[in-house]
Amino acid sequence: MAMSPRKRAQVSRYIQYAVLAVAVLVVLVVADWGTLQDKFLNGRILKAQFPDVITIALKNTILYTAGAFTFGLIFGLILALMRLSSVGPYRWLATLVVEFFRGVPALIVFIGFAFGIPLAFSGRSLPGGTFGTVTVALGLVGAAYMAETIRAGIQAVPKGQLEAARSLGMTQGRAMISIVIPQAFRIILPPLTNELILLTKDSSLVYVLGLSLSEYELTSFGKDGLSTFTSLTPIFLSAMCYLIITVPLSIVVRRMEARAERAR
Repeated sequence: MAMSPRKRAQVSRYIQYAVLAVAVLVVLVVADWGTLQDKFLNGRILKAQFPDVITIALKNTILYTAGAFTFGLIFGLILALMRLSSVGPYRWLATLVVEFFRGVPALIVFIGFAFGIPLAFSGRSLPGGTFGTVTVALGLVGAAYMAETIRAGIQAVPKGQLEAARSLGMTQGRAMISIVIPQAFRIILPPLTNELILLTKDSSLVYVLGLSLSEYELTSFGKDGLSTFTSLTPIFLSAMCYLIITVPLSIVVRRMEARAERAR
């Protein structure tokens, strides 16, 4: 006798539960938990990493990300407006910048700004040292992606909003700043928060700059600890610190998306 679709779905779920249970059991039996704890959660090494992992590495990661996101958001807005401009050269220039920084790996951008700028300008670096270099290099990569997000958000605002503002005597620029852009940012807030998460992880590329201890971010700090203790505990600790930043942001994104979905 053939099973009903509901019965087949139920049997399928039971099979999936069984497969998962077997996989977990195999891991529990096969894994060398003593070695895993020693290599990933060594208490002595964890203790040695504090408080520097918080006061230096985590703090610098947040600062680098905040600087890059702020720069990228402002420059991304400018690029988005240039992409929507009626002036052809503005559109072409903005398109060139967006396509270049979206198409080139962020690591190459870091290397270019860290070592290319001094070569091109007689040894002069960007102001602000490492923070300035990270802000501009990572911010440009983020701006290229945020520009397209912002442009899509502006185009998603009904054209009647702009026309109504113009009928009230507002100039094009005033209507864009006061009416259109605030509505666009409410639409694109979730993807912008996702971009903040990506910038947080991409800030790990700062290691190519050759940092001093006071400039370490989480990945550099973990890499240095790995070479010092020959254990994966510092790397694991760095990963957990990244999660302290990214998991709350991910939760915020999901809630904003759910609220936007309910509103629609």
